[in-house]
Parts: sequence; C-alpha cells; structure tokens
Amino acid sequence: MSTRKGIILAGGSGTRLYPITMGISKQLLPVYDKPMIYYPLSVLMLSGIREIAVITTPQDQDQFRRTLGDGSQWGVSFQYIEQPRPEGLAQAYLLAEEFLAGAPSAMVLGDNIFFGHGLPEQLAAADARATGGSVFGYRVADPERYGVVDFGPDSKVRRIVEKPAVAPSPYAVTGLYFLDGSAPVRARAVRPSARGELEIVDLLGSYLRDGLLSVEQMGRGYAWLDTGTHGSLLDAGNFVRTLSERQGMQVGCPEEIAFGQGWIDAAALRARAALFSKTAYGAYLLRLIPTAADDRSP
Repeated sequence: MSTRKGIILAGGSGTRLYPITMGISKQLLPVYDKPMIYYPLSVLMLSGIREIAVITTPQDQDQFRRTLGDGSQWGVSFQYIEQPRPEGLAQAYLLAEEFLAGAPSAMVLGDNIFFGHGLPEQLAAADARATGGSVFGYRVADPERYGVVDFGPDSKVRRIVEKPAVAPSPYAVTGLYFLDGSAPVRARAVRPSARGELEIVDLLGSYLRDGLLSVEQMGRGYAWLDTGTHGSLLDAGNFVRTLSERQGMQVGCPEEIAFGQGWIDAAALRARAALFSKTAYGAYLLRLIPTAADDRSP
C-alpha cells in the first residue's frame, strides 16, 4: 500500500456545462454508466492509495456523501473538505494541509479520465519518487489550450508554459499531480495570478526551480479525457461505452480495483453486485468473483 494520500478536487461551479450543472455537481454527472468521479477515484486506487480527501463546494458535499459514502465499501476512507470559493488548483493543498499531515500526495482533478495499458506501472513510477513532484504529459493536437511542457535538449523539463501562443512541445500537463510532503508549504508561497487564483503551474514551478520535477510521458495507447464541455462529456461517455461493449471490461470500476488489491473480499463484492442487480454493471461485478482468487472469501 502506498504511503501517499489522495486528493480529488471536485469543486468549482461547472458553468461551462450549464444548464446541466445548475442542480448537480459536474463531477457527479454520468459518464456512460458511472458517475464521473468514479474515474479519477479509480486512478488513485490503482496507485495503492486508500486515504482520500474529496474537496467539494459546500452546497454539493451532501450529494458526494450520498454517492460515495465513507469509502468502506471499497476498502478506502474518504474525508470531505469544503472549498468555499474556487481560487485555483494549488488552493487544494492549503485546504488539505491538515489531512495530509506532511504526507506525500497524489491529486487528480474530478473531471479527468485516464485509461491505458501500463497506467499502473506509470503511477507506481511516480509514487516511487520520495521527494519532488511528478506530472503526466500527454500529446495533444491543440497544446495551446493547456499548460505545456517545454523540454530541454536533454529531454528534461525546462519550464511549463500556461496556454502559450506558440507551444514549445505537443505535451500538455494532465490533471494528475504526485507531489511530496512540501506541497502545502510551497503552495503558501504562491501568489495569486492576474485572475486571482493560485495557479498549479506556479506551484509546479517551485519544484522545477529546485530541480525536483519529473514528467511521465504518456505515449501511444493512452487516453486522457477532460470532460469540461458538453462535447467532451459526450465523447467520454461514448469512449467508455465502446471499450466496455467491445472488450466486455469495465473502465474506472472501483469495486474491481478494490477486489484485485485485496481491500475487499468476495462477500463484499457480491454485496455490491446485488446492489446493482438490475444493471449490466452489477452483472459485471458478479462475473468477477469466480474468475478471481476466491481465497479472499470468508
């Protein structure tokens, strides 16, 4: 089990998805057959992380509690933290400072979906770095829309440029950050940007100036989906549906990950399958039991 603690940043107002987010948090919208937050949660669980802070707006927190509970059904624990106002991604480390208590962390944005063969190995490589920070670079066709990695001649990170007019590389920084225990202290030193936010690029720049920032490049065969617009939300749902129906395997399934990690036993998995007995999701969970190691059964 990783000694890291996890953070899912699921705050924000979701105004880019109005009117569908006027009564519900963006991160609880469906992406095919599961709430959006299941997907970033699965990334943390694949990293071996079992203590997770879920940062939400005050008005949305009850919705998340109803959807996720306390995490025990997956062998993890959740602590819910309110974000009164969205003041930049780096603010998450200030809000979660007491929860982290000096531990290294992995933060994932609540509207990001990651998929690909070899993802657990890349997560493990980032987790293995005891000091410094690791981000994940993903090749995109339109890097000017993102924070972009500028690589030096030795392929080391030279800088990260936010939404450059001319991109120094095609690699965008995704919404997944592995940082050491100094992240809250570094976040306190970040000054608000012109738009009044504590920018994650500035926090990463602190690690970069100290020579402590690494980039895991996600190559061919990986998918990174940001579900921040109506079109990208629909694309993400279609992507998950296509994979699920074509391969007969779930994407972003916390029960499957928890069972595979040995955090829950066959009886707990069977109980979750019964809860979803009227759905294809429940049938999928039931099929996992005879094909997996039943020595975890009571």
